[in-house]
Amino acid sequence: MNRLWQLHNLKPLKPHLSRTFKLSRDPKFIEKLTDVVGLYLNPPQKAIVLCVDEKSQIQALDRTQPSLPLKKGRCGTMTHDYKRNGTTTLFAVLSMLDGKVIGQCQSRHRHQEFLKFLRRLDREFPGDWELHLVLDNYGSHKTPEVQKWLKRHGRFVLHFIPTSSSWLNLVERWFRELTQKAVRRGAFFSVPDLIAAIEAFLAGWNENPRPFVWTAKLEEILKKIERARAKLESIQPGSTQPRRRRKGEE
Repeated sequence: MNRLWQLHNLKPLKPHLSRTFKLSRDPKFIEKLTDVVGLYLNPPQKAIVLCVDEKSQIQALDRTQPSLPLKKGRCGTMTHDYKRNGTTTLFAVLSMLDGKVIGQCQSRHRHQEFLKFLRRLDREFPGDWELHLVLDNYGSHKTPEVQKWLKRHGRFVLHFIPTSSSWLNLVERWFRELTQKAVRRGAFFSVPDLIAAIEAFLAGWNENPRPFVWTAKLEEILKKIERARAKLESIQPGSTQPRRRRKGEE
């Protein structure tokens, strides 16, 4: 069979490979999508657009043997087994203007750490410039303590992406660079060793930052989503509708 496929220059079958996806069921999906895409394509005057998120549970994995590097005719390799040496959480913000990233590793992922990071952003971007933050709906972003701090710092304007729509936050694209080039194939003997590798990658990135430019228009995104939604509804009716809140849920 493989010979016949090669004879006709056909791509080999790879049934073990798959792609993941998930349509948002946020009842305010279009409203939030319109807000964030509009911010990307038409940022306000005298304002700075920042994409904020946390990459949690980054594991300090120590491979049992050294990884073999990439070479001609062979992909990079690493052992399948490893030792877990702890985790860290990276709070990061990507500036849409120049692509620079501010990052800070924390041991926990609570509103206290988020407030600490907000205070750092307040120092990193002094003056009266409005700071428009794109971020997700994680609970630590909406606690009473955070709301109280934001009221005292009116130049911070929050834009929440729809649930299950992390692709809309551009800092996720930078997290991919970090994972592929500094974390995934690394061997770390401890959490401080992992943090040192993250900080080294961060410093190297900021020496020659590359901004990620958003080009997709709202109409194009909605058309793709509607095609996927129609297909899912044909398979399982009601599967893309907003979930009903259970009794007792806020």
